[in-house]
Amino acid sequence: MVKFFIVTLFLFLSPEGDEKPYTLLLGPDQKTDVLEPSLFAPGFISDGLPNRDITISPAGDEIYYCVYTPDHQYAAILVTKYVNGKWTSPETASFSKDPGYKFIEPAFNGDGTILYFSSNMPSGRGNEKLNNDIWAVNREGEGWGDPYNIGPPVNTDGGEYFPSFTRDGSMYFTRNDANEVTSYIYRSGYSEGVFHDPVILPDEINCGTDRYNAFVAPDESFVVVPAEGVEKNTYGSSYYIVFKKKDGGWSSPVNMGPQFNTTPGRGWSFSMSPDLKYVFFMATKQKDRSSFNGTLSLDYFKNIMSGPENGFPDIYWLGSGVIDALREQFSD
Repeated sequence: MVKFFIVTLFLFLSPEGDEKPYTLLLGPDQKTDVLEPSLFAPGFISDGLPNRDITISPAGDEIYYCVYTPDHQYAAILVTKYVNGKWTSPETASFSKDPGYKFIEPAFNGDGTILYFSSNMPSGRGNEKLNNDIWAVNREGEGWGDPYNIGPPVNTDGGEYFPSFTRDGSMYFTRNDANEVTSYIYRSGYSEGVFHDPVILPDEINCGTDRYNAFVAPDESFVVVPAEGVEKNTYGSSYYIVFKKKDGGWSSPVNMGPQFNTTPGRGWSFSMSPDLKYVFFMATKQKDRSSFNGTLSLDYFKNIMSGPENGFPDIYWLGSGVIDALREQFSD
């Protein structure tokens, strides 16, 4: 068993402006000055299973992320909590245990009282086919209440995915219409506990031939869009960033470069820590082949497949200064 420990404390401002302690799970190989993409919590969160979709509570004491099977038939949201000075072993979240349905893409609202996610559980709206909707659970004590479908106007008979929130509670999300496979990014405003009619976002955000799971900065100054077909001779899904311009419009999408994008493109999940000091993203990489010597054997293959970077997706993190660098280079 790999032991993990906290090597440092970070501080961030809570939504109310109060300074609170903030911790991140760090393993023996983890660094705090993450200047290059690094596996997040290797052996603990990035454990060799297909992993994606990470969100951290505003208080910094809960981490939720998704694990799924390679055929996408099973998917669950796991949680680890910081309790009595250490992180608990990851376990399935209380609302994510039914193997008959898939649970992906958790995201906190601004104050951490609601956790949203995408699931293909039946909505109860009628005899619709099982399709993904945005669901939510409300904080109840130290746990969560029963999951509920947030309903129209966000959810439809098509598929809705990957909620991401601005500071004013507006939600960006992905939708594909019923019987369609192409997805588009929408924005739904929020006031008095109600989501407004979604508005499809401009072409700069809905770039390429297909796009997925856009992450919006809390101040709405940029959007990260995993997309296909934005550039010629690129294959699969790559991460692009679109900046808010001074006139209120959006910049052209910018390829976020080799730090984020691998060949073939298999990235479609991006998020940030609540203090905005770190970015997290899903990527599929493989271990350096030079580390595998000897002859082909059963143990050889077990060594390749054990742990992260075995060809399945993992979660990486990187200091958010990379966003500032891209903004300085490409925004107006």
